[in-house]
Amino acid sequence: MPTVKLNNNLLMPTIGFGTYSLRDDVCKRSVAEAISVGYRLLDTASRYGNETFVGLGIKESGINRKDLFITSKIWVDDSGYEKTKTAFETSLKKLDTDYLDLYLIHRPRGDFKGSWRMMEELYKEGKIKAIGISNFTPAQYKDLMSAAKIKPAVNQIETHAFFQEVESYNYFKQTGVQTEAWAPFAEGRNGLFTNQTLADIGKKHNKSTAQVSLRWHYQRGIVAIPRTVQKAHMIENLNIFDFKLSESEMKAISALDLNTSQFPEWT
Repeated sequence: MPTVKLNNNLLMPTIGFGTYSLRDDVCKRSVAEAISVGYRLLDTASRYGNETFVGLGIKESGINRKDLFITSKIWVDDSGYEKTKTAFETSLKKLDTDYLDLYLIHRPRGDFKGSWRMMEELYKEGKIKAIGISNFTPAQYKDLMSAAKIKPAVNQIETHAFFQEVESYNYFKQTGVQTEAWAPFAEGRNGLFTNQTLADIGKKHNKSTAQVSLRWHYQRGIVAIPRTVQKAHMIENLNIFDFKLSESEMKAISALDLNTSQFPEWT
């Protein structure tokens, strides 16, 4: 699995397994299967309500903890200096681990500066290997940095063929903050899985629209965390390193940008 080097020199897998909306035994089974086929980056959040089952899936897989890259996130209701420590410890307990590889502020709301102060302390104590943010715009990042001592390593945002976040992508690339894509397929919204441009490119390489989408993210240097409960699709999503999109194909995908979120319920 190729990796990217974060701004604190931590190596992060370029493709991970997302767990949003996965629940109970389905979550446990999916996590265990994802690990069995090669995933090492696992993404969850307190808001997802599934950290316990992610932890059980990890245990069922039998893999050594040090071989995984586990991400969780603090929700708005737990923002603030003191609440963040409690929320973090709760996540550790549910995941049945004694550290996180990456801990993110889920949304730039509430007392996120207070949260960041605590996260900096936890990072310095070695309880988190990297700290970051999620759904932050460049302006919100600058606001955080006015009080921060440590630069975020990652910004996890909505980005896919229909919402390419070019301004944000360029800004954080120049700033040295790694962009990570949640919903890299836009959860199939706006017909991504049947999009003609992606399908035509896929035919040239004998790849699916999902694989073309993930390869596009990879070639832009973006970490992606696709989610699926089907083992065949888990394997398919990892099989993107044996072909390369041409410059013209990259441009064709760039032309799909609607510059509009496909998740208005999140904005």
